[in-house]
Amino acid sequence: MERLLPFRFDEEEGVFWLLDQRRLPLEEVWVPVRTAREMAEAIRAMVVRGAPAIGVSAAFGMVLAHLRGEDPEEADRLLRQSRPTAVNLFHALDRMRPHWGSLEKSLGEARALWREVEETERAISQHGARVLKGQVLTHCNTGPLATGGYGTALGAILEAHRQGRVRHVWVDETRPYLQGARLTAFELMKAGVPATLIADNMAGFLMQRGQVDAVIVGVDRMALNGDFANKIGTYALAVLAHHHGVPFYAALPLSSVDPRLESGEGIPIEERPAEEVTHIRGLLIAPPGFPAYHPAFDLTPHRFLTGIITEKGVLYPPFDEALRDALGLL
Repeated sequence: MERLLPFRFDEEEGVFWLLDQRRLPLEEVWVPVRTAREMAEAIRAMVVRGAPAIGVSAAFGMVLAHLRGEDPEEADRLLRQSRPTAVNLFHALDRMRPHWGSLEKSLGEARALWREVEETERAISQHGARVLKGQVLTHCNTGPLATGGYGTALGAILEAHRQGRVRHVWVDETRPYLQGARLTAFELMKAGVPATLIADNMAGFLMQRGQVDAVIVGVDRMALNGDFANKIGTYALAVLAHHHGVPFYAALPLSSVDPRLESGEGIPIEERPAEEVTHIRGLLIAPPGFPAYHPAFDLTPHRFLTGIITEKGVLYPPFDEALRDALGLL
């Protein structure tokens, strides 16, 4: 299978290249990023997206700040303000902080973070593949483009298909930004995995007809009790899966668990511009001036989860104990 990467670093030129995910699948365009300010804007504008990919990009944003002589405090502030929900962003920047005084150490830490993300995703994919079979439904984009190059929830699907366990994937379009239609469908097609794109409001019908054997999604931030924020529409899928008795899994690196939060009530929910609802690729689809609301994420209570797939294995209820044990907090 062809491996996709969401970014690459040209050390000689001091440029971090991002595959512009706003332009996929119709165009493959690489955007050069030379400063921390440019990286913060690229993250905010969703040139790069997905919690693990945002974390790696932010780490290299601090490397770029060193290369361009930017004030590290200001660079860190700009990057922290780019996206509020994905905890990987803050985890990566916290790791970079002790290395502000040295370009060599900063670059070494960013590279180490990237390697760890890749290794973590391989482990998540292997553990997740064991609980998937038949026809699987997923939401948003959690493949190589959203991560360090292997994937979390979609990585598990790809591995399960390679092992002959998953025969077909249902891909939610993921309104309003269409990450499923534009990115997940693109990745599955590249990988040669049988898949079908559906509108988000079709998932319940498929479950009713017995055509979904499991649902697996990614995570942008999880609390210690297993409540989690993910792309808007995830909560509705969880309720539908629970009603129809379909196993529902969340796949994430443990770095996406926020140890400061006992429950999901404290997770900030990013609100995106209304134009992302009223327009598609610049084309107005609603009455001019009509108001729209776009929370980019929703909150899924842990009671709807069958299991949490991490690099340390699949965790089962009670999730507060399982997560604390996996994080070494017991």
